[in-house]
Amino acid sequence: MKFQLKALWLQKDVGIAVDQIVGTGSSPVTCYFFWPRDNAWEQLKNELDAKSWIPEADKIELLNQATELINYWEEGRANNRPHTLQEAQARFPHIVFAGSN
Repeated sequence: MKFQLKALWLQKDVGIAVDQIVGTGSSPVTCYFFWPRDNAWEQLKNELDAKSWIPEADKIELLNQATELINYWEEGRANNRPHTLQEAQARFPHIVFAGSN
């Protein structure tokens, strides 16, 4: 099994979701969870933990990626220079991005 982190890169928050790669396409595993509107990391962890068919190593990898992404989003806000969608895509080429800024 292979999984993909997806992100909605928005002005006021970042949405995080997981898809499962199926052949040449993908299938949603979770809905989007939004940071800082909600505790997206905790919600993602709970959702992944509820899916016993996902290997533990994949859950850990996805949560680590989510942590890096949230930290990067927060870093831009803390510096009063939010990272652009293009910067985020360049920094995290393994994540599928959507959104605008």
